[in-house]
Amino acid sequence: MRGIRLKFMLALYTHSTRVYACVFKANKQAWGISKEDFLTFPEGSLGHGLGCFYQEKGFDVMPKLENHDVFHLITATGTHIQDEIAMQFLLLGNGKISLYLLAMLLIGGLLFPEYAGYYWRSFQKGKRMWAFHQLEFKDCLSYPLADLQRTFENKLQLHLIK
Repeated sequence: MRGIRLKFMLALYTHSTRVYACVFKANKQAWGISKEDFLTFPEGSLGHGLGCFYQEKGFDVMPKLENHDVFHLITATGTHIQDEIAMQFLLLGNGKISLYLLAMLLIGGLLFPEYAGYYWRSFQKGKRMWAFHQLEFKDCLSYPLADLQRTFENKLQLHLIK
């Protein structure tokens, strides 16, 4: 049964990301950077991290959805289907609300209820993080990835430092 759920969700996710980019991101510009170009950024930078991410996962850049891959790096969220659903829960906790996100939460939550604890922890993690879901990260590609991760990681920690 899990195999059928997984195949269905993967097909839905693959198809829906293309539709999402065309419909909901119609006015957004793609970054126009290839996965090979990302690797030319300084080692340790967000850009280089993206290049390594694409190389290690065997992924291609999804035009207009580059920020989503940045979210994976900043939040250290995996790329299996349960991780993609968890990312949507994390983004909800971070303050993002969209029709696509709500549909993924509903469908993913119903198809994979065994990950409910993981989804709840992801939602809570998103709430603890500084809001990043609305930011455009293209101008941050030369920034150190570790610094970006620390910056968004936990707003409570940053208040304690001040």
